[in-house]
Amino acid sequence: MDINALFTDEGLRAFTATVRDQHVRDAQQYGQIADIVRRRLEQTPIEGDRWMAKKIRAWKVSRQVKAMQKASEEAASKAEALYATYVNEVLELPQRRAVAEAKKLERKNSRQAAVGAAVASSLNKTVTSLGAPPEQVPGGVPQARPAEFVTPDNPWNQWPMAAGGERPTSTINDYFAKGEQG
Repeated sequence: MDINALFTDEGLRAFTATVRDQHVRDAQQYGQIADIVRRRLEQTPIEGDRWMAKKIRAWKVSRQVKAMQKASEEAASKAEALYATYVNEVLELPQRRAVAEAKKLERKNSRQAAVGAAVASSLNKTVTSLGAPPEQVPGGVPQARPAEFVTPDNPWNQWPMAAGGERPTSTINDYFAKGEQG
């Protein structure tokens, strides 16, 4: 057998098919032999046997041949598993890696596009709110009082008047009762 041919798809397929077929044939023969041995021993008494001794003895002996049958069936299925694993892990691996790399690149590009769109939206909102009056900015906070309310000429007009008052107090002494000092 050429070992290099074993590492090709056709070579490994031929090898595993041959091995599988041989094990399937062996398993069939072991099953037939187990049945023959069991039937013959069930019908062959040995001096001093009790009531179920023949059947128990036949079962114990044929059980070993059945184990051989089971091992051959497992070997046949392992031969098929060998080929399936080789195809999956060796032959199809480069194609799966290429597909995975393409998906990864696509996810990366879509994330970058989403981040770029979010940054552009944020910058657009910032530019719009800096260039527009506060009343026109959507979601913007208007100023508490207009800028023309404060006049640097008269410091008393900086603050709004108290309800009912015409003018704020002039000095701090207006808050305290005037008493005689003595």
